Amino acid sequence: MTTYFAHAYEKGIDSMPRKTNIVASLVRDRYVSDAVVILENTPRRAARAVLKAVESANANLINNSKVSIDPKTIRIARIFVTSGTRMRRYVPASRGRALPFEKISSNIFVEVAGEEKVKKVAEKPAEAKKSEKTAKPAKTTAKKENK
Repeated sequence: MTTYFAHAYEKGIDSMPRKTNIVASLVRDRYVSDAVVILENTPRRAARAVLKAVESANANLINNSKVSIDPKTIRIARIFVTSGTRMRRYVPASRGRALPFEKISSNIFVEVAGEEKVKKVAEKPAEAKKSEKTAKPAKTTAKKENK
């Protein structure tokens, strides 16, 4: 069987990479169907973004591969979170000052792998099988003639 891969890359998620990575580690090396159930029931804000990335990679594999993929075999091959762009913001402070801070975003990379569907071999009808089993091969014996 041949394994096919597809990936999805979500950029600019408004969540810290450390918090998003905790959610990503929940579904690492799992089947996609299990990962979707886990992420739908995870009460963290980053779970929605990870779910979106996993479903996007799953759809990419099913729709963009030129062969039919068995949905039961699709698993998450790789998932990792990196830090994205940083936005500089300021908070008002006493005596007219402004204190800077950065809003850090996350980038999520998901790669899924799936196996090709196995085509079933066309079987003979049941009646033909029965007749083959019951029919005995004819024995041919050639006798030599003595002259």
